[in-house]
Parts: sequence; structure tokens; C-alpha cells
Amino acid sequence: MSVITLVTDFGTGSPYVAAMKGVILSINPAATIVDITHEIPAQDVRRGAVVLEDVAEYFPADAIHVGVIDPGVGTQRAIVYARIGQQSYVAPDNGLLGRLVRRMRPSKIICLEDRQYWLEPVSDTFHGRDIMAPVAARLSLGLDPDRLGPPLEEIGQIDRPEIRVTPSRIEGVVLEADSFGNLRTNIPADLLASRPTDERMCVICSIYETWGIFRTYADQPHGTFIALVGSSNHLELAIVGDSAAGRLGIHVGEQVILAWE
Repeated sequence: MSVITLVTDFGTGSPYVAAMKGVILSINPAATIVDITHEIPAQDVRRGAVVLEDVAEYFPADAIHVGVIDPGVGTQRAIVYARIGQQSYVAPDNGLLGRLVRRMRPSKIICLEDRQYWLEPVSDTFHGRDIMAPVAARLSLGLDPDRLGPPLEEIGQIDRPEIRVTPSRIEGVVLEADSFGNLRTNIPADLLASRPTDERMCVICSIYETWGIFRTYADQPHGTFIALVGSSNHLELAIVGDSAAGRLGIHVGEQVILAWE
């Protein structure tokens, strides 16, 4: 079974998504195409990188993940193939694969340059359809990635929000709001292992605060602002039964402070 996933900022129902699927199926009619999401905010490479880091590892070995969040489409930025763990990726070299690479060094990185594997003519504004989709389809049929172009040593990165840790304080930021309005931070659970997580811990974001870190959303009454460790194994902020992003107006990049005595 050939699994090809798609992550884009095109929007659900976009004809651009259908065009990419059409190219893939024209080359490999037996491909299984999975839409991870097409709701990445427009040109938000950082959000796309978070989604790929969170989701890709749950697919079968040898799945091919195609990421098209590409504000530099048509410029001299490279498009790359990368083998990371047991998965393959095709994406612009703009930081979209940066979070995955921090977790595990790629065993292979190739710059896509051989046009015989592309769809001609190549549009200057739609490399997802004309380069990435046909390359992914041909890889799913067994094409040796070494034939795609020359090897590269490194993949491009984007700035990573830093976490500050002191003996009585952790400072991070909100990375994203999920579809429920829960706010995921960049603070990993392992930083909490030696800290008090009961009512001695104060969690502050914007003008809002809560005390203690809970195990589940249901640990507090409906409408309560809480902190907990989510499924991504990072600290989350939530309102029980409601949208923290919508109710509180907290945005990506907002500072999050954990403090204790």
C-alpha cells in the first residue's frame, strides 16, 4: 500500500488540493492519499512544522508526507526530499521540516532538481502540483530518491521560541490553538517532572492565571480555565467545555509563565 499524506494551507475543498490529488492518482492510481489538514493558516510555516511533528510518526513506515506551505514559491528556495526515521518527506526547504529534524537527523536529504520527474510546464506559483505531487507519486512507485537531484547536508530551520528556566520559574509561549480552542505551548512535560504541579504552581498567560496542572479536562468544572499536559506531551491551556482561544483572545506567541515558590 502506498500512503501519501498532504499538509497544506490551501483550505478544505480548495481546487488546488484536488489538482494535487489528480496528479498523484494519474501517476499511481493505487495510491492511498490522506489529508492531514489543509487548514494551516496562510503561509504559516511554523504551524505546518508543528502539525508534521505531531502527526507524521503515526503513519505506517514508508509513508510519504507532502507539505505545501510555501510563501517562497517560484523563488530560488529549494524543494527537498528527506528521509527521517522510517518516513519520507517532500517539502520546500523553508523550515517546514525543521521540528522533525531537531528530533531526529535525516538519513538522506536530496534537493529536487531533475525535471524529468516533474509535471511540465512548471507553474511559478504552484510547485505543489507540478513538482511535489508528481515526485511523491513516483516515489510511491519505488523511484530511488537519489535520482531526484544532488544530496544536501542540512535542512533549513525557522527561529524556535526559546524556553527560559530558573529555579522558580519557566517561561514559554503559545505555539498553536487546536480545533477545540485549546492552547498548546512549547513547554514539554519533562520540564515539569521535578516541579510542583499542585496548587503551588501558578500558570499565567496574558491577564489570566490558574493554579495547578491537571490530568484531564474533566478534573475541573465547566468553564474553568485550566492547565494540563496534552496529547502532544506539552503543557496546554484550556477552558473546560469551551474554547480558550475564542473566550480569552489569547494568540499564538503569547507568553506563558509557570511560577512557584
